[in-house]
Amino acid sequence: MEAKIGKFFESVSNFFTGADQIPWCDRDIVAGCEQEVIEAEKGSSDEFKNECITRLSWALVHSRQPEDVHRGMAMLESSIGDTTSPQKLREKLYLLAVGYYRSGDYSKSRELVEECLKIEPDWRQAQSLRKAIEDQIKKDGIIGIGIAATAVGLVAGGIAAALARRN
Repeated sequence: MEAKIGKFFESVSNFFTGADQIPWCDRDIVAGCEQEVIEAEKGSSDEFKNECITRLSWALVHSRQPEDVHRGMAMLESSIGDTTSPQKLREKLYLLAVGYYRSGDYSKSRELVEECLKIEPDWRQAQSLRKAIEDQIKKDGIIGIGIAATAVGLVAGGIAAALARRN
């Protein structure tokens, strides 16, 4: 019983704070990944360059800076067409889904996560992201309903006040 109560309060807290389980990435990690890509371009194998670019994409879409997130998404979108390995495609789709999630485009993020889960249905990271997306969509819906109800209440109150003044 105590565990259920704790889970309830954690759920309520997460609702109001917008917490999710997706990690954030600091600017210094992004800078380190950028430097790694620069070094890799000086003569490393294509495979190593691609790994460095994937790490940079990961750091960018997990950044707190919207411009970093968009840059990471652009990098991923431009590289998806060249991806032949199902596992690498799954990873890029997932990272792109994280980017769309961070950007607030939950429907596109959900679509990409579903593509990941078609490739690997039991992938826990994608399942966790799907849950975070669904929770955010529900939260946004509840907030939207609250705003609409408030607006209706204000209009109804205004009409009632106007009618009361007439009488």
